[in-house]
Amino acid sequence: MDDIKKPSLIRRRWLYGTVAALAGLGGAGLALRKFGLNEVNEAALVALWGMTFETPDGAHLSLSTFRGRPLLLNFWATWCPPCVDELPLLDSFYRENKVNGWQVVGLAVDRLEPVQAFLARQSLGFPMALAGMAGISLSKSMGNVGGGLPFTVALGGNGKMLDRKIGKISPQDLARWYGLK
Repeated sequence: MDDIKKPSLIRRRWLYGTVAALAGLGGAGLALRKFGLNEVNEAALVALWGMTFETPDGAHLSLSTFRGRPLLLNFWATWCPPCVDELPLLDSFYRENKVNGWQVVGLAVDRLEPVQAFLARQSLGFPMALAGMAGISLSKSMGNVGGGLPFTVALGGNGKMLDRKIGKISPQDLARWYGLK
């Protein structure tokens, strides 16, 4: 009798394992579809260089002034913990590599008051501007399907997109992007 139950138990475990694996793959596929990267809207990339944003101090920041040298464009918000965590890393990258031509611009997908309060506490050397909720649409046009934050785009000196990442950047990401120029 025990010999009869063993093959049945083995088949049942195999079936459960297969179902679990398929469910996991399906979930991963849905997450990738929702939060993955799409193709870049080339017209939006061209339009990006003509955009001007208000800065937290009331001035205006034109992205056209950054054309011709490599640029990291970081979409972030004060209410996004990974965004806030990566800003010192971006600041270090900027301070170390601005002499090598690299530029960094932060686009806050946020309101003026929280950004001003944040910048009063956290000094950053690279320029910041306010994109507001329109920043989500802009990031989606750069391929950020779900509009997730943080979202960083690496642009070459020729104005073309080199790479991009949804989620908190790492020193390895920055090293890879530095090599792309």
